[in-house]
Amino acid sequence: MGDVVQMHFTTVDYVIFALLLVASAGIGLFYAFSGGRQRTTQEFLLADRSMSCLPVSLSLLATFQSAVAILGAPSEVYTFGTQYWFLGCSYFLGLLIPAHVFIPVFYRLRLSSAYEYLELRFNKSVRICGTVTFIFQMVIYMGVVLYAPALALNAVTGFDLWGAVLAMGLVCTLYTTLGGLKAVIWTDVFQTVVMFAGQLAVIVVGASQAGGMGEVWRKALNGSRIAGLDLNPDPLERHTFWTLGVGGIFLMLALYGVNQAQVQRYLSSRTEREAVMSCYVVFPCQQIVLSLGCLMGLVMFARYGEDSPLDKGYVKTKDQMVLYFVMDVFEDLPGLAGLFVACLFSGALSTISSAFNSLATVTLEDLIKPHFPTMTEAKATLLSKGLALSYGLVCLAMAYIASLMGSVLQAAFSIFGMVGGPLLGLFCLGMFFPWANSTGAVVGLLAGLLMAFWVGIGSFVMRMSGSALLPPINTTAPPLLANMTTVAMTTLVSSVTSKPRPSGLESLYSLSYMWYSAHNSATVVVVGLVVSLLTGPMKEKDLTPGTVYPVLGNLLFFLPQRYREKLCCVTPLAHKAKALDGQLYQKAKKHSSEEVAEVEAGPKEEPKEEGGLEAPPPQLLQETSL
Repeated sequence: MGDVVQMHFTTVDYVIFALLLVASAGIGLFYAFSGGRQRTTQEFLLADRSMSCLPVSLSLLATFQSAVAILGAPSEVYTFGTQYWFLGCSYFLGLLIPAHVFIPVFYRLRLSSAYEYLELRFNKSVRICGTVTFIFQMVIYMGVVLYAPALALNAVTGFDLWGAVLAMGLVCTLYTTLGGLKAVIWTDVFQTVVMFAGQLAVIVVGASQAGGMGEVWRKALNGSRIAGLDLNPDPLERHTFWTLGVGGIFLMLALYGVNQAQVQRYLSSRTEREAVMSCYVVFPCQQIVLSLGCLMGLVMFARYGEDSPLDKGYVKTKDQMVLYFVMDVFEDLPGLAGLFVACLFSGALSTISSAFNSLATVTLEDLIKPHFPTMTEAKATLLSKGLALSYGLVCLAMAYIASLMGSVLQAAFSIFGMVGGPLLGLFCLGMFFPWANSTGAVVGLLAGLLMAFWVGIGSFVMRMSGSALLPPINTTAPPLLANMTTVAMTTLVSSVTSKPRPSGLESLYSLSYMWYSAHNSATVVVVGLVVSLLTGPMKEKDLTPGTVYPVLGNLLFFLPQRYREKLCCVTPLAHKAKALDGQLYQKAKKHSSEEVAEVEAGPKEEPKEEGGLEAPPPQLLQETSL
């Protein structure tokens, strides 16, 4: 195999890349010294709940559109064709459900951290379990998100590996620590624009060099890269309409419904209506992002055909292939390659800045404040800045650990994907099933995590042991989907060759990575309900008002009111104003008066990113993860 071909950056490319970092840092400094100057936790963690719909929606989009996704989707389409585009079908329900179910519940409870909800609905131990799971997921994810694009860039262009990692990590830590959530959201807006510009430039120049879009389409059709609707219901098939369009919904819910990084953004909106609107605005943007990734893959195919740079040995991995293609297309156009690299790092910056902010929020609100109820506002703000700074340094340490892991990188992504599903299941259990109790919640979460690690590690081991027998194409990582969430496991499954159908445990390990989120969250709900019913279901009078979404009540609308009440499925959100007073009263009763002051003082911040987790697996595996 030939040595990796190195192409080099020009001075103009370096200048454009430097401008991205300077502009991002500038936005952070602007918010550090303007407005309320980040003197309160409300402003630092929740942007004073003053954000309007457009910046919030672009920030929601950027958080999970990581560098992994930018590199993952085109190589997926180049290798397997446009079947991946059907993921767009899952965005309808994947964004409608958060907008009309999760946002109203979270927003009306005036939370700061999504995990605060778990304490209101269950108890403190459930909240701590959820928080610790999220911190574990995000810390692992951050390092990989930072390291993976720098590694690909280094391999293709010789761009200094640790220079890129340190520059990104330090600039991101700087603006997150100084400017708070406002700076994170506005830098996300700027970075989203850079991402669109970089991808569009590649598609426009690449298509014109290939002879126009018509020619690109013709070559893709002849190379059978344009996929039809594959309605095969087999859950072991890697990508079909059902795995992408239905399995993808659960992936989207884990990312956009309950991930602290996203919930924090909803909570920073001026009004509940703005939060819901931001979900609607994300929808067309998500479709555009997905289409750009698919188009880029087709343009790559038009340029290289079946004879990929990977097969020729110019590059060693799939994500390097996209960078190689970009450097190849822009060879005679100085500056544009720098624009694409800026686009790539914008993806990484927007993802890790959200992670820092959401981790600082969760750590402060869920782990520290409950033990120091009398902490002053000034101290809490200083502490949250210190936490954001320390998570930034932890991220650099994780990037270093990722560099030592080598081939285990894929496994790190998988961990990310494995954790998003069980957390989604935990929130669904609390929100839709009034009779679920805290014992059921804890046991369900543990069962979901066990199931996730069992299937995830089993499939990883099976792939590793079987990889000698399979053609290399099988090691593909799934494209990035959501950025965070699923990604990790992506490489898991590929049924490209006509292998005999797996049986027994092998078929469980061969489950398409797109179904992980659904499978793991369903495990949590089923186990949680069974345990709750065995240990004594929760009584309606014990529920905190406003923590249950009356989904059964809405589905069984044709039954008389008294039967619905008997089924314990009416705690209507409509009585929210009363519910809030009731909640304050109950909090006072259950906990202690200092919490009441806190609730009245205003929301705590919600963790921002995340979860793929951001999804996320997020590379999705590649996509979603990075």
